[in-house]
Amino acid sequence: MKKIIYSLLIFMISTNIIFAQDKTEEKEKKEKSNKNLPIKPGRFFDLNTDTGSWMSLDVSPDGQTIVFDLLGDIYSIPISGGKAKRITKGMAFDSHPKYSPNGESIVYVSDKSGGNNVWIRDLNSNDSIQITKEKDNQTAFADWSKDGDYLIVSKGRRNLKLHIYHKDGGSGVKLIDKPSSLKIVQPEVGINDRYIWYANRTNSWQYNAGLPQYQISKYDRETGDIKRETSRFGSAFTPTLSPDGKSLVYGTRYEDKTALRIRNLETGYEKWLAFPVQKDDQESQATMGVLPNMAFTPDSKNLILSYGGKINKIDINEGKSYEIPFQINETIEVGPELKFDYEISDEKSMIVNQIRNPSVSPDNKKITFTALNKLYVMDLDSNQITRLTSFEDETIEAMPNWGPDGKEIVFVTWNDNIGGSLYKVRSDGKREPFLLTQSNERRINGVYMNPRWNPAGDRIVFTIGDARNYRSSEGPGAFKSNEKIMWISSKGGQLNYISDSKGRSYPHFVDGKDRIYLFGNSKGLVSIKWDGTDEKNIIKVTGTTPYGSGDTKRPSNASLILISPDGSKGLAKINNNIYSFTIPYTGLESLKISVSNPKSSSFPARKLTKIGGEFPSWNKDSESINWSIGNSFLTYDLNDAEQFDKEQEKKDNEKSEEEKKKDELVEKIAELDPDLAEEVSEEDKTDEFSPDEIQIEVNVDRDIPNSSILLLNAKIITMNSDQIIQNGQIYIKNNRIIEVSDKEIMIEDENLIKMDMTGKTILPGFVDTHAHMWPRWGLHRYQPASYAANLANGVTTTRDPQTATTDVLTYADMVETGMILGPRVYSTGPGLGYWGYNVKSLDDARDVMKQYSKYYNTKTIKMYVAGNRQQRQWILMAAREQEIMPTTEGSLNLRLNLTETIDGYPGQEHNHPIYPVYDDIVGLTAFTKKAYTPTLLVTYGGPWAENYYFATEDIHNDEKVKFFTPKDELDSKRRIKAGWFHEDEYAFEEFSVFVKDLVEQGGIAGVGSHGQFEGIGYHWELWSMASGGISNHDMLKVATIQGAYAIGLDKELGSIEKGKLADLVILNKDPLDEIRNTSSIEMVMKNDRLYNGDNLNQIYPLQKKSENFNWQEKAPSSLPGINK
Repeated sequence: MKKIIYSLLIFMISTNIIFAQDKTEEKEKKEKSNKNLPIKPGRFFDLNTDTGSWMSLDVSPDGQTIVFDLLGDIYSIPISGGKAKRITKGMAFDSHPKYSPNGESIVYVSDKSGGNNVWIRDLNSNDSIQITKEKDNQTAFADWSKDGDYLIVSKGRRNLKLHIYHKDGGSGVKLIDKPSSLKIVQPEVGINDRYIWYANRTNSWQYNAGLPQYQISKYDRETGDIKRETSRFGSAFTPTLSPDGKSLVYGTRYEDKTALRIRNLETGYEKWLAFPVQKDDQESQATMGVLPNMAFTPDSKNLILSYGGKINKIDINEGKSYEIPFQINETIEVGPELKFDYEISDEKSMIVNQIRNPSVSPDNKKITFTALNKLYVMDLDSNQITRLTSFEDETIEAMPNWGPDGKEIVFVTWNDNIGGSLYKVRSDGKREPFLLTQSNERRINGVYMNPRWNPAGDRIVFTIGDARNYRSSEGPGAFKSNEKIMWISSKGGQLNYISDSKGRSYPHFVDGKDRIYLFGNSKGLVSIKWDGTDEKNIIKVTGTTPYGSGDTKRPSNASLILISPDGSKGLAKINNNIYSFTIPYTGLESLKISVSNPKSSSFPARKLTKIGGEFPSWNKDSESINWSIGNSFLTYDLNDAEQFDKEQEKKDNEKSEEEKKKDELVEKIAELDPDLAEEVSEEDKTDEFSPDEIQIEVNVDRDIPNSSILLLNAKIITMNSDQIIQNGQIYIKNNRIIEVSDKEIMIEDENLIKMDMTGKTILPGFVDTHAHMWPRWGLHRYQPASYAANLANGVTTTRDPQTATTDVLTYADMVETGMILGPRVYSTGPGLGYWGYNVKSLDDARDVMKQYSKYYNTKTIKMYVAGNRQQRQWILMAAREQEIMPTTEGSLNLRLNLTETIDGYPGQEHNHPIYPVYDDIVGLTAFTKKAYTPTLLVTYGGPWAENYYFATEDIHNDEKVKFFTPKDELDSKRRIKAGWFHEDEYAFEEFSVFVKDLVEQGGIAGVGSHGQFEGIGYHWELWSMASGGISNHDMLKVATIQGAYAIGLDKELGSIEKGKLADLVILNKDPLDEIRNTSSIEMVMKNDRLYNGDNLNQIYPLQKKSENFNWQEKAPSSLPGINK
């Protein structure tokens, strides 16, 4: 087949056969096969509307036509209104059209090149030319100079700057560059184009923003001077100048709504022009403008603008408004649907998903590691896995390291009741672990990390922190957890001080060197003497420049550097990828190298990973580097890799003339048809060296009860369509629902437990689709408070769409095996983009995606602003191939949200930053089945809803809240809380109207608490979403079956139906009567285990009191003090 393709293409190229086509058809074909936007349409949305959301517009110089944008296409209508004519179409997102002074062209913003750029379109020929040539811009705005030769452009990533371009080409010039925090949007050129008007602010946006945010300034093109023109508390934005140069209209906030003011530029007199209009977007990134662009008619008598979903005309003199009707009947191209149904296993055993801190024995015959926070050793010849300890579940075991003779392993432990310890154990497991950190039979308490034996084997170096702080702190980090560097005799005894850590950690050694090597984030690799003196900076390493999110792009610094045992090489972990490099003997005090392109590095370097890796370490021989990812262990032999490269180079040099011609041919094919070129060259890709990989299968028991229960006489809101059973029964066996009925269920089972639920309302367990439950990272802790709080509040399933680290893989396994209490824990792993990847191709995206699909088993990922639209489409395509459902970061970016909807992303985290939203966006989102999780507790585009609840809910006297919330956390969020807002400034009620409209049109939404206040915070989010007018029943569906749909689990949970998992919430009050009754929780069932909602004591199948809630703290009482 390949030969036929080659022959045919050679014939086509050599004879230059080109079939004539109609110019329009040729252009449409080119648009459909746009390599910069590789996703092809898979669905088609019928847009029939006379309303639109956030429409920017302009009026033609002859006053006869209005041009406007809607859902990423540009349309025109007569000035009097009528049926819209489509100017641009396809999956590219086009917006912000403005007529040239002669009316023959429009300038607009489009991402058809992959990034957002400024384009000019000839309205007669429909030809478009690209003006700016950026790949990474988030947005841009442009206006014409009055002679029509130049374009005034504001563009950038977040803090946009002002530029000038010529319409015929060139790279343009930046007019305003500083300060770096300055953001300029929506430039406007008046009749006197000496001056450029614009809105500006400091920094891109601000959470819980106060006013003012924007003011209007003007730039003098003759002098370069800048003059500020407004000083309004409600801000000033979207300057719009009349053609006669006499008037300025701009937007501002009045109370909690947006108004327009008009200024007489001759006298300076101002007055109100319109109120209220479209709510502005000044609290977010305003990527579509702070207000939609508006325009005067050529006679300066009328202002044309959009608000209320319509295009309107305001008569400046009369002060009256008139609707200009429009009608759109078009088909919108949308990417293919992406939805998978994932199974939840009922198998009695499971393989642990993550091994941590693997370390190879000096003789290369064994590996030690932890799984489920327990210490194991694996024989590499027999693959036999042996647990080396017998500590109880509550003791965390971590960070093992081999002794130099391979006979013993040192490791750390943490137990909330007794603190931290340092142990050693024989690698054959024939003796119990020996406690090193005790003296005179007294345990030396602390939090120990990263122990390493010195080469002589008589000392162990480690870092130590404050155990009290480690125990009392919640969340991923703890104050003073890495305070000092110390050593202890390998036989145990007293601790010996070396130095304060000063941010340095990971002690290790070089053979023959009597120094301790450390890594510090600010200094890189350093070494010190045993007394802590004579610190020497050895090397700092940087890697690739990530796509990132800010305006300044910097290379990523290494998060870990380790020198090899022989001192000649180093390894570095950068953005979750692992590199090796040579360390030269230079005598330089501040050597810094880049490995972003290993082939051009200052010294020999190599990238070892394609899909990422964690816990890297050196083999004793300094010739191999090991790491793990998920439960796989990989070894990269540097000598084998070098030999492989030499053989590959030899093959390349021996290429025949025919093969060289074929390479040249592929390049020519790429110019004509990139997709075909990729197909032709697929088999010719250069082989790459791969590390050795083994999967370490630690089998453990999954927690599945062997029991049966019949719940009687309950009101059951099943979420199976609109089914409500007023007096029903639920039969559950093991962890599955066997039958649900409004009649008596007959069961012959002598072990059956019957439980009367008279007066109770039963729902499916709540699903939190955006739950940031972040317990301790690195050295774990047992039973996180956040897990218990969520379960006690009826949340039986969570999905964390950005975990920052992979610690969640182990915590999720701890829940699944019954070691700790918590909801079902699903996650995306670290957001794709959070680790700073810069995806260069579809193949790159496939490699990155593989760590999630193959190694983390996450099922869903979060596309965390991982690139421009081309890169985001590659990620979506790779996700489809690997059967992963990606969700997206809302990013306070309406343009981003809409393009991801059009591309076919199946989820969005955080709310659209604008309201109201009309049928165009509502209908498109509902059609695509994009699951919308607004996380209103951290509202985008307004004050956070959580502040409202902290101010209005008496959580400090809520016994359940106090039971499940550490005191310091409760105090920090409620006792003294910054951020006071007038009640009418809270926008969550307005934002939640979109949820109502979306669900009513058949769309999907989910409840996501964002981890703001674990447990009760889920209900706050639910109530906030309900405040927009959605029916209570629909809101409960969003909290259950729709949330399950959003994460691909609706076939397993989310409704009370035969065959589904037994996850239930039993309420004392009916939430159909009052939505706030969702928190009236009597009991929670997860996986057929029934818990008391007040304290998580297990009621069934065991009667067992909850334990290990070590965050609880007694109040001071019966102590000396001031008499009350």
